[in-house]
Amino acid sequence: MSAKPRETERDFQRAVIELARLLKWRVAHFRQARTAKGWRTPVEADGAGFPDLVLLRRERQVVAELKADRGVIRPEQREWIEAFKAAGVEAHVWRPENWSEVESCLR
Repeated sequence: MSAKPRETERDFQRAVIELARLLKWRVAHFRQARTAKGWRTPVEADGAGFPDLVLLRRERQVVAELKADRGVIRPEQREWIEAFKAAGVEAHVWRPENWSEVESCLR
């Protein structure tokens, strides 16, 4: 029997966005663009490490950094998550293994 293929961050992100939209969340994600120096997300000021998703529904705001099974959280990503939490915003780091937590949060 072969091992289950690992879910990519991109596939996981699509699944989270699909669930959020089904549950009537507003969702924002800022995609990378190819540049002469490779793939980059165009940001200014302190934008490096900004969470992958910003979700809004009624009075709730959630931000989420998404990682594949073995994805590593960079220091600037951790700093954004902690800054959102300090400001009273619900902030998460989600991986495919946390799917039940994702569902619970978005329901």
